[in-house]
Amino acid sequence: MLRNATDVAALNPVVLALAIGMAVRSVLGAPQILKHGIAFAVRPLLRAAIVLLGLSVTLGQLLGLGAGALGLAILVVAATLPITIWLGSRLGVDRPLAQLIGAGTAICGASAIVAANQVARGQDEDVTYALAVITLCGTAAMLVYPALAAPLGLDAHSYGLWAGASVHEVVQAVGAAAAGGPEAAQSGTVMKLARVFLLAPAVAALGLWAGQDGGAKAPVPWFAFGFLGLVLLGSTGVVPGAVVDASRTIVPLMLATSVAALGLSTDLRALRARGGAPLILGVASTLLIALLGLVGVAVLDAF
Repeated sequence: MLRNATDVAALNPVVLALAIGMAVRSVLGAPQILKHGIAFAVRPLLRAAIVLLGLSVTLGQLLGLGAGALGLAILVVAATLPITIWLGSRLGVDRPLAQLIGAGTAICGASAIVAANQVARGQDEDVTYALAVITLCGTAAMLVYPALAAPLGLDAHSYGLWAGASVHEVVQAVGAAAAGGPEAAQSGTVMKLARVFLLAPAVAALGLWAGQDGGAKAPVPWFAFGFLGLVLLGSTGVVPGAVVDASRTIVPLMLATSVAALGLSTDLRALRARGGAPLILGVASTLLIALLGLVGVAVLDAF
């Protein structure tokens, strides 16, 4: 309600829940009585939310983009995630935190960060820092993109594809695309959903990568397969529209609950100890995906 009243996309339930959780922790500490509830929220509840997110995407929507646009979605995710992790190592950013920033930038912001941490296994402070960086960079992109459409010579359709291919959060990408008009809003929304669809394979690949690097058995992200299962089920048309609409209301609340639990677990002193390098990484990763998206749209326009 607060976001609707203020029209500020950064005020999504996940961001607000994180701020509230951290505020409670700073004032009251971490109450022992909440220990089991926090553990439930950051694992089972979170994974259930990611599974239900699959109802938001259908194969029909993805195929409607066309092969070229789908290829662009795959490109930006497949390139942004590993390059961000590599750049993080150059900047001295801890690998789990770099993985989370890469996932949030490449795929779908907060949802991708909390899902990726199931295999990256970063500390609570890593998740909190990544959420803050992605929120800041995504909000900045949402505000800057509309002003760049005309100078870059992008028509409504191409501008929407660019926004959908490179802005972080779903609400930020849709907001940026909508500034270009109805046609831009439509192409941008579907392009963004294509990146959301890649959440499951990207997390699975990240889990394999983490297992190889750490020498331990790669964690199996079963929730990612549940996500894909609901994408397929929703694509059949057998799921009532009321159920899909309900999932779109419930999932942000479930994610908000999980992130609030993370906020309660976050030590601000440990967060400050991360320094400014992760923020630099987030900005660099944002510029990277913006450039990849723009080049990809230019290539599509040329054919």
